[in-house]
Amino acid sequence: MGVRRGDRTPLSADQRNAFIASFLGWTMDAFDYFLVVVVLGDIAKDAAFRGGVPEARFAVELAFITTATLVMRPVGALIFGLWADRVGRRIPLIADVLLYSVCGLLCAFAPNLTVLLVLRLLYGIGMGGEWGLGAALAMEKIPASRRGFFSGLLQEGYAVGYLLAALAYLLFHSVLHLHWRWIFVLSILPALISLLVRARVKESEVWQASRRQMRASHTSITDILRDRTVVRRFGYLILLMTAFNWMSHGTQDIYPKFLQDTQHGGAALPAATAAGIVVLYNIGAICGGLLFGSLSERYGRRYTIIFCAALGLPLIPIFAFAGHGAGMLALGSFLMQVMVQGAWGVIPAHLTEMSPDAIRGFYPGVTYQLGNLLAALNLPIQAALTERHSYSFALTWTIIPVLVAVIVLSAIGPEAKGIRFGTAQTQPARQPT
Repeated sequence: MGVRRGDRTPLSADQRNAFIASFLGWTMDAFDYFLVVVVLGDIAKDAAFRGGVPEARFAVELAFITTATLVMRPVGALIFGLWADRVGRRIPLIADVLLYSVCGLLCAFAPNLTVLLVLRLLYGIGMGGEWGLGAALAMEKIPASRRGFFSGLLQEGYAVGYLLAALAYLLFHSVLHLHWRWIFVLSILPALISLLVRARVKESEVWQASRRQMRASHTSITDILRDRTVVRRFGYLILLMTAFNWMSHGTQDIYPKFLQDTQHGGAALPAATAAGIVVLYNIGAICGGLLFGSLSERYGRRYTIIFCAALGLPLIPIFAFAGHGAGMLALGSFLMQVMVQGAWGVIPAHLTEMSPDAIRGFYPGVTYQLGNLLAALNLPIQAALTERHSYSFALTWTIIPVLVAVIVLSAIGPEAKGIRFGTAQTQPARQPT
């Protein structure tokens, strides 16, 4: 069912608090994740922490902690998602924030790599739970006609978290010259702010209505999970999220190293220039999410995604080839992230709209995180192609296929823009038993 366009009724205090809490939760989740990424080099150089292991070997072992976090994210999405579908959104979200913020803080006191690895495994469970539950609660609270804008804003909390982590590192490492452990102490403060806001949010009215409908029809969550339409769509969304995560990782993971290591006009870029380009394209990511998330209300979720992915293709020459100079690389990476994250800005609304009310805690988060896990192959593939050929070759021949895949999968898939949550529209028919 469509919704009336142009509805700009101010959000209620409860709607506003629900969205702010979800945005802060996702921002701080990304912030804590990227804190590890930015301090990996400092941890590897800490002779006391590595306990006599040669730095080169230790750096390889240390890199596994980001993989460990990634592997545990689907587990968190499954655990917290199913819990939220049974008891409501609030309590699981509060428990989730407590888990990942405490694990992040304890990393500051890890005596060795084994303890740090265990903490990051536990952190991955919390990180996996946050996105699906936060998106479900926020989109269930936000008016249907405004989901697009708030979807884009919510998703770009990830880019904001990345930026905050980079700024925190610059402050603690380059300005204050503090030990790497102090950076992890920051984990607890913003998460507590999110927790305080979330404690004031009322339970999702959509979840409450869904539970009443299920009791009245004698339907269980298991019945819904067995529905053929739900199962087919689940598989489709995993494929879509694999393509989406490959698109984002493919344009981000090796790009800072590309900027630092590649010869640009006969010389490598200064570190400060490369860092400035990274900051610039993260600003582009935020702009893209807000712009195209909003436009998806007018043009539809699928068409907006297709438009963004299609416009990414002609940007590859100025994004992936160093011969044009630093200025064109800055422009190319900025525009590429406008398009990539413009497509991503649609996703919180798109996934929650295609999820049955009764399993909206489980459905979007698990499909998102399983796609993210499958997309983890991107980095080793790009690294291998770079070693055999060049950064430009690796970027080009991993990005082109995935942009095409995003276009094709979006074109053949369903859409439920503006659907009314908490009604029979979002409940699949019960299968005979």
